[in-house]
Amino acid sequence: MALRVGMLSVAHMHSYGYAAGLRHHPGAELTGVWHDNLEERAKFVKQFETPVYETVDDLLANVDAVIICSENRRHVAHIEAAFAAGKPVLCEKPIVGAEDEAAYLSDNLLGKGWLMTAFPCRYSPAFRRLKERVQAGELGALRAICATNRGRCPGGWFIEPEKSGGGAMIDHVVHVSDLLRTMLGEEVVRVQAQKGHNRYGQAWDDTAMLTLEFASGVFASLDSSWSRPDHYKTWGDVTMNVVGEQGVVEMDMFGQTGDVWASAAPSHRLAGYGSDLDALLVDDFVSAVVDGREPPITGFDGVQASRVALAGYRSASERRVVEL
Repeated sequence: MALRVGMLSVAHMHSYGYAAGLRHHPGAELTGVWHDNLEERAKFVKQFETPVYETVDDLLANVDAVIICSENRRHVAHIEAAFAAGKPVLCEKPIVGAEDEAAYLSDNLLGKGWLMTAFPCRYSPAFRRLKERVQAGELGALRAICATNRGRCPGGWFIEPEKSGGGAMIDHVVHVSDLLRTMLGEEVVRVQAQKGHNRYGQAWDDTAMLTLEFASGVFASLDSSWSRPDHYKTWGDVTMNVVGEQGVVEMDMFGQTGDVWASAAPSHRLAGYGSDLDALLVDDFVSAVVDGREPPITGFDGVQASRVALAGYRSASERRVVEL
C-alpha cells in the first residue's frame, strides 16, 4: 500500500518539486492539500489534481505523513499539530524563523515525533563527491572555504519578515550552513555578518555576507544575497571553493543543468539533464518512514542551520562577532 502523503500548505515554492516527486514515486501518493490562500491553492490543485482539505485537522486525519511548506514563522505550529496527530513530518527550511522558535522547538518538540528537515542540497552528487574527498583527507587539513548561495528575490511572503523571519540571510544561509556542518562534522562556533538593502532599498535585507568559524579553526565566507536581476532564475547557485593544505576543490552544484532564456517574455527555465534534488529528498523521506528508519536529516539539523542565520542577524545589528 502506498504511503499517503499530504501537503500541509504550499506557500513555499519547493512544494511543487516535492509534489512532483510524490507523483512519480512508486511507493507514495499525494493524498491531499491544505492551504489557506484560495488562489494559490487552486493553482496547485489544478496542476496536481489532488483533493482539498479545508482544515489542518481534516488533512492530518486522512494521511500517513505530511510535508510542511508553510511560511517559515508557521512551521513550529504546524509541526506541533502533526506531532499531536502522530504523523511523520518533512518540514521545509528554514525550520524556524526566530530565536524563540528555535528554543521552543528544541525544548518541547524535538524527540516527540518523527521530524525531517528539507535540505535537498545534501542529495547533490557534486556535494556528495566533495564531502567524500574532504572526509577522506584528499585535500589535507582544511584552511578555508568560500561559499555562495545567490539568487533573485522571490517576493511574496519572503519579504514580509513577520512571516519569513527576515530576508535573504534567513532564506539562503541555512542551505550552505547545513552543507558545511555535515561535510566538516562540526558546528559553527562564531558568526560575523553584514547585511544590506543594496538591491531593492527596502527594510528587508537583500544582501548578506557572513564569515563562519568552526571549532577546528576552519572558517568559511558565505554570500547569501538576493543579488540577481528580476528575471534571473530563482534557484541554481550553490558553490564552494574548498582550500586545503594539499589542494583546492571547486564545486558548482547546479553545473549539471542548461539555462534556457525566453526573450519575448523574459523568463528562465532549467533544461535539466542532471539530478532532481527535490525528488531524491522525497524518495529518502518516503523510504525512511516506510522502513521505520530515523530521519536522514533531523529536526536538530534544521535548528542548528537556522541558528547560524539568526546569529548572523544579531551580528549585523549589534556589529559584533556572535558566539554560538
